[in-house]
Amino acid sequence: MSAARTQAQNLINENGVVVFSKSYCPYCKASKQLLNDLGAKYTALELDQLDDGTELQNALYEISSQRTVPNIFIKQQHIGGNSDLQGKAKQELQALLKDAGAL
Repeated sequence: MSAARTQAQNLINENGVVVFSKSYCPYCKASKQLLNDLGAKYTALELDQLDDGTELQNALYEISSQRTVPNIFIKQQHIGGNSDLQGKAKQELQALLKDAGAL
């Protein structure tokens, strides 16, 4: 297993909510804004600002079969991207976040 994959998997395992993001991405901003609006605690990694961001993004593809950002995990489960997050009913999303200890 690559160092990047180990790092990505550790982040997923150790945090209730993880958003793998890019600082300039409008969809990433929308996902983080939704989580902020709900008052959720989450860990965000801006892949474009990390030296190993490309390697992490490749590792995420191995883990989730998704190459695009945002790449969102709640309670170690791959949620998907912004449209997946935004598409969840508010009550369902709040329940997921509570279950992950993020609310």
